[in-house]
Amino acid sequence: MRKKRHHKRKPSFIKKWSAKLHLWFGLSVGIIVFIVSLSGTLYVFKDEIQGILRKDDVYIKDETIAQQPLPILVLKEKVAQTLSEKYPVTSVEIPLDKNKSYEFLYYEKDKNAWNYFDEVKINKLVYVNPYNGEVLGVYNEKYNIFPILKAIHWSLLLKADLGKYVVGIPVVLFIIMLITGIILWWPKNKNARKGRFRFSWKEVKTWKRKNYDLHNILGFYASFIALIVSLSGIYFSFPWVKNAFNLALSGSQELPKEKEIKSPDSATSVSKYVFDLTAQETKKRYGSSSSFRIPLNGKNKKGKDLKNIPVTVYGEDGRFAIRSQVVFDKYSGELLMNKPHQQLTNAEKYANANYDIHTGSYFGIFGKILWFITGLVCTSLPITGFLIWLGKKKKKGIRKLS
Repeated sequence: MRKKRHHKRKPSFIKKWSAKLHLWFGLSVGIIVFIVSLSGTLYVFKDEIQGILRKDDVYIKDETIAQQPLPILVLKEKVAQTLSEKYPVTSVEIPLDKNKSYEFLYYEKDKNAWNYFDEVKINKLVYVNPYNGEVLGVYNEKYNIFPILKAIHWSLLLKADLGKYVVGIPVVLFIIMLITGIILWWPKNKNARKGRFRFSWKEVKTWKRKNYDLHNILGFYASFIALIVSLSGIYFSFPWVKNAFNLALSGSQELPKEKEIKSPDSATSVSKYVFDLTAQETKKRYGSSSSFRIPLNGKNKKGKDLKNIPVTVYGEDGRFAIRSQVVFDKYSGELLMNKPHQQLTNAEKYANANYDIHTGSYFGIFGKILWFITGLVCTSLPITGFLIWLGKKKKKGIRKLS
C-alpha cells in the first residue's frame, strides 16, 4: 500500500511577493543597511562616553568660581588668541549650571565639496572657564570618532546634501524589508506560532537552522523599534516625509514660518555687552533649563547674515526635544520675541524631538539601551539573511548536479 504524500501548501500571493521583495532588496542594499546600522549603534552612547572622557573639561574647579562670569566677547577673544584660527568663532553654548564650562564652537562648511572631510572646513569645540578665561580643552571634532560615525550614518562620508539620499533610499527599502519580514514571519496557525517567539535549539545541530532562527526571531522582535528608527531617519532625508508628519500632526504640510524680526537700525544704542545682556535675560526667563546657544559670528546655518540674535534654549541636558527660542536686538540686546516650547505646534514639537527619537535619548537611558540592542540586531540581519540565501543557493546547485 502506497503512503500518501503530503504536499506543502503553496504560499499566498502576498507571502510569495513579500519573499521576493525581501530577497531582492536585501541583496541590493544589505551592505548599506549593515554600515548604517553599525555606525548608528556605535553612536548611541556618545553623550555618556564623552561625558566621562571630558569630565575635567566640562566641570570647572570650585575655587575658580566667581560671582559673575567674564564678558562673552572677552572670553571669545581669549579663545581666538589661544587657537589663532583663520575662521571666526561660530557660537557659544552657556550652561545654567555654574559649575560647568562654556563651549565655544568653530564651524565652517564648503558647499562645493563632495565628501565629509572636504565639506567640513573646521569643527572645533573649545571648553572655557567663564570666570577666568582659561581654555580647559580643545577638541578637533572633525576627526573625532563620533562626528565621523554620524557622517557615515548620515551620508556614508559623502557631502551631506548628497549622502542623505544615498542613505535615505536604502532605508526606505529597509522599511519595506521590515514589513515583508513581519509578513513572512507571521505563523499560519497556533501550533506554528510556538516556535516563532523563542529559540528551541536542544535538538538543532546544524548552524544553518540556528542562523535562520537568529534572522527570523531576532528580526521580528527588533522590527517594531527598527521601524520607528527608520521612519525618524528618513524624516531628515526627504521633505515629503517631513511634510507628511507635519500634515498629520498639525494639519499643514509646512511648519509655521516666523516673521523675520529685524533689529532697529539704532547705531546710537550699540552695546559691546550685547551678548551678555541676551545671556542675562535668557537666564532670567529660562533659569530651570539646561543650556542655551548664542550665535557669535552674525551668520545663520546657511551662511546668511542674521538680522537679530536668535538664542536657542535647551530644556534638558543631552536632549533637543524641549527647545525654546528667544530673539534679541543685535545692537542693544533688547528682547524682540520669546517663543517657549509650550507655544509650539505639534509639528514643531515633533521636529525638535525627531533627533532624540531617532537616537533613543527621548526615552532616557532605558530607550538608549533598547535602541542599542535593536541596532545590533539590525546590523546582524544583512549577514544572517545573506547566509540564508547562500545556503539555499548551494542547495539548489547540489540538486541540479544530482
